[in-house]
Amino acid sequence: MSLLASRIAARQHGAMEYTEAPIDLDLVRQYRLGRVREQLARLDYAGILLFDQVNCRYACDATNMQIWCSHYETRCVFAATQGPLILFDYGEYPHLADGISTIDEYRVHTSYHFFAAGDRSEEKAGQFADTITDLVRLHGGGNRRLAIDRLSHVGCRALLERGISIHDGLEIMELARVIKSPEEIRLMQAAINVCEAGIASMRNALEPGITENALWAKLHETNIVMGGEWIETRLLSSGPRTFPWFRESSMRRIEEGDMVSFDTDLIGPYGYCADMSRSWVCGDRPGDEQRRIYAFAHEQIQHNVAMLKPGMTFHDVSRSAWEIPEEFSCNKYSSLIHGVGLADEYPSIKHRDKLELSGYEGVIEENMTLCVESYIGSEISGEGVKLEEQVLITSDGARPLTGYPFENDWL
Repeated sequence: MSLLASRIAARQHGAMEYTEAPIDLDLVRQYRLGRVREQLARLDYAGILLFDQVNCRYACDATNMQIWCSHYETRCVFAATQGPLILFDYGEYPHLADGISTIDEYRVHTSYHFFAAGDRSEEKAGQFADTITDLVRLHGGGNRRLAIDRLSHVGCRALLERGISIHDGLEIMELARVIKSPEEIRLMQAAINVCEAGIASMRNALEPGITENALWAKLHETNIVMGGEWIETRLLSSGPRTFPWFRESSMRRIEEGDMVSFDTDLIGPYGYCADMSRSWVCGDRPGDEQRRIYAFAHEQIQHNVAMLKPGMTFHDVSRSAWEIPEEFSCNKYSSLIHGVGLADEYPSIKHRDKLELSGYEGVIEENMTLCVESYIGSEISGEGVKLEEQVLITSDGARPLTGYPFENDWL
């Protein structure tokens, strides 16, 4: 049995291990909440109100219908900078918070979005704002500055009318999430292991006649069977649908000789993201143009992983990155490198020619986890190669966390 086959078999055999976390989850929970409070103290906020469900997960680790609750302001977390963390949940389900050390109090949320409250939305928003205002008064020490990640105008207006000073909570959460603890890395690796097992299932199923959707379903199935949660996109395409990039999977039947490219965006066990991309050919013989563009994408990935070092500024990274040949530049991937944790995260490092328009500064630090991107699309063949590696920044540089092999025999 090959090394890859052994790894995949071990991961599939080990699916049951994900019923028990590989580390003490309370260590992760307390670390993450501590990171949030460090940022709150730095900017002198009384606390933070979180409605983004990924941010709620980061702050307290309680989950309840995360995708559904992302559509409505029906579940949130209030965390005082010095004081309690309170989970306001969709309903009276306190058992969902059992055993989670970061949660000091469980309450039922007063839903005021139009679906729940109709023409009583402003009344219900006022009731919720009264509750939050009381918490700020009790735990803010006179500080009425509240960070909020996402909130509709009806909720913001109600808080402003009560004298709450509203500030950007996304900055707090993105900067908190950017540095990972050793325990977080272990949970992220668990998600990557599941993802790679799913990719192996896809590879085994790839044959002429299978639809893009049926192939993509293999990744979903493996993720769920092995304890994962959801997948954020459906970025898989084949043949002429691989160029330009960003078409999602369809009912197109994959044909012999087609390029097949995908980007996993998988949320695996414990909520961590495995974000990697690979490109294959359906069949045994890639064409000359397929080999050519694959070699360029592979070279870009290898160069950009190797150059990453702690202490580099984001602009340093952009200027030191592999130079994309002009024929591929107009269809290159939207970012050069981005952060990853519970989902795609800060930073988003831009290509050299986009720095003036949309680049921003920052510094690569140890224990960041980043995704290095490449898309090379050919106008000659009308196909494109998508590759992506997930890495950990160490004192020595970038260490790959993803290990599914590239098509090295094409190079």
